[in-house]
Amino acid sequence: MATLSLTQFLTLDGVYQAPGGPDEDRSGGFAHGGWSVPFGDETFLRRVEEIFTRPTAFLLGRRTYDIFAGYWPQHDDPADPVASKLNALPKYVVTTTLDSADWNATTLLRGDAVEEVTALKERLDGEIQMHGSGGLARTLLAHDLIDTLHLHVFPVVLGTGFRLFAEGARPTAFRLTESSVTGTGVALHTYERAGRPTYGSYA
Repeated sequence: MATLSLTQFLTLDGVYQAPGGPDEDRSGGFAHGGWSVPFGDETFLRRVEEIFTRPTAFLLGRRTYDIFAGYWPQHDDPADPVASKLNALPKYVVTTTLDSADWNATTLLRGDAVEEVTALKERLDGEIQMHGSGGLARTLLAHDLIDTLHLHVFPVVLGTGFRLFAEGARPTAFRLTESSVTGTGVALHTYERAGRPTYGSYA
C-alpha cells in the first residue's frame, strides 16, 4: 500500500493560491500571484529537489495538472531531478472536467475523489506525491488520506486567497518530523499524521 504526501507552499496566513506567477490563478480576483518567487534561494531549491527523489507516482488536481503539463514536457532535462520524475513517472489526475490528457503516463480519475484516491493508495506501492493541488488536498485531508505534509511557509502575509486549512477543517493531530529554515526565511516543516487532537487545561 502506498503512502500519500503533500508538498504545499503557504504564506504565514495559510494562503496557497498562485505561488508561482501573477497569472497562475486569479480566481476570486486574487492579485498576489508569484508571492513565493523572491524567496527561492539555493537551500530552498535543494529541499524541493530532495523531495522529488522519492516518489513512485504523482497525484494532481485539475488546475495543477494544467500548469504542470503546460511547462514540464517542454523542459524535459534528464539531469533535472524535478523534470525527470514529473515527465517519466505515472501521474493521476482527479477531474470531472478533463476529457483527455496528452502528457506522458497520465491517467484520469473521473469518479469520487475520496473513493478514487483510497483505491489508488491500496493498489500502488511507495510514495505518491501531491504538489500544490490545494482544493483536492483539502478534500483528502478531511478524509485522513494524506499521510505526510511538507509545508513550506513563506514570510509573507497576503490577507486574501485560498487557504489550505480553512474554516471547518477536520481536527487532526500531526507529529513534526523535520524542520529547517532557508536563508530567505522560508520555514520547511515536515509533519506526519498522528490521529485526533488531544485536549487539556493549564489550570
